Amino acid sequence: MTALILAGLLVLRILALLADPNSLYADETQYWLWSREVDWGYFSKPPMIAWIIAATTAVFGDADWAVRLAAPFLHTITAVMLGLTAARLFDARLGAFTALGWATMPAVWLSSTIISTDAVLMAGFSTALYALVRLRDGPDWRFAVLLGVAAGYAFLSKYAAIYLLIGLAVSVVIDAPSRRALISLQGAAALALFGIIIAGNVIWNAQHDFATVSHTAANANWSGSLFHPEELADFLSGQLGVFGPVFFFVLIAAVIAAFRATTLKWDTARPRLMLVAFSLPVLIIVAVQAFISRAHANWAASAYLTGLILVIAFLLQGPVWRRWALYGSLALHTIAGLALMAFAASTPLSDAAGLANAFKRVRGWPETVQAVERMAQEHSVATLVYDNRNDFHQMQRYGRGFDGQLFMWVRAEHAQNFAEQTWPLPDSYAEPVLIISERPEETPLMDWDFAQFEQVDEVSIPLGGDRYRTYQVFLAQGHQRRERDAAYEDRVAEMRAGSN
Repeated sequence: MTALILAGLLVLRILALLADPNSLYADETQYWLWSREVDWGYFSKPPMIAWIIAATTAVFGDADWAVRLAAPFLHTITAVMLGLTAARLFDARLGAFTALGWATMPAVWLSSTIISTDAVLMAGFSTALYALVRLRDGPDWRFAVLLGVAAGYAFLSKYAAIYLLIGLAVSVVIDAPSRRALISLQGAAALALFGIIIAGNVIWNAQHDFATVSHTAANANWSGSLFHPEELADFLSGQLGVFGPVFFFVLIAAVIAAFRATTLKWDTARPRLMLVAFSLPVLIIVAVQAFISRAHANWAASAYLTGLILVIAFLLQGPVWRRWALYGSLALHTIAGLALMAFAASTPLSDAAGLANAFKRVRGWPETVQAVERMAQEHSVATLVYDNRNDFHQMQRYGRGFDGQLFMWVRAEHAQNFAEQTWPLPDSYAEPVLIISERPEETPLMDWDFAQFEQVDEVSIPLGGDRYRTYQVFLAQGHQRRERDAAYEDRVAEMRAGSN
């Protein structure tokens, strides 16, 4: 029955992709751009997501659904691997509910409709967990190889795979079967295989001044004030939507129960505490990051791989209300997920429900591109310049009929994203350009970089629900980029102080 439900959900999610009238998100478009030139790494992410998109689009073409096609399959793989892991540690019933719990988790309903590094990561992370659990039962070269391959795949998917390595290290300390499995010839072989698999990405990073690692560090944003309790509150409240409101609080109880049941004997199997090792450190690290600076709700998503098994194990034991909490949560998550599918498939329905804002980033891109192309023709300009990477990438995807050139205006001293790194407007570019800007605060700075600069138009694209995508359009010529030195930044600060 579990297999049939998972298969049914997979088919439903594929059909939802085919029926979705919306465009790709800008990040998805960026991954698609990467997939057109397969490499060992990219500006902000390791390469696996680009490789997967390259495979699906090579087979099914470049349609938006083909770019996203791997997502529901990846989450189905994750559900199966978690179910097998739970069944091995506990029993088949718990395994079945774990698989269903993952497949119906709130974040998975959303993540199955888009292609993201989280979906790619979870498949590898969960497979590595299953391999570890099998090795805990006794030496087996098949699962040693699987552990090394899955861990390498996870690392090539997202650097959050570091949490897998942390969990393995902690497991060696707290769980005797994990210690015997990992501190062994087979454990060493798995580690060596992991190193071989990730070597290409490490070399790529070294050749590119560790651009991906630097971006990841910059994304943490540990500058300025390091006291943001409101960000921590936002992160924690966001977990209710990622994991489910009941599941999240039950996880806290399950972790406490695991610690309370722990003995101090060194040579003891502690399967629940081993699961905690892959969950609690992630939540603590990301919560600290949120308090120091900020953290998106999905940054702790890997915590819920083993966290889900702990929750299901807790709810299937003890008082009967726990079973009702489990059944109710699965039902609630499923209803919410089906509603999300319906809203995504129907623009009138989502607008009527007041959800236009939730879909504004994936609406109106063909209309936006047509408006921009029309303005370029009206002003006889063959070069477009953007100040926002998201708009730039969407023009690259949905404006593939545009036969002119596309560039990015670079605000900072160095490129801050893939678009600025790859397509910066060249210094001393003499041809006239049409600047498509959504950042009014930056237009005076763009003016400084051009000999001629004047606003000629404005674009406003309706996105439903009284939402609009609005650009200021400037005709400029004679690009000579000013040096972004201290004097430049002082001038910017003075200008902004005077406008306040």
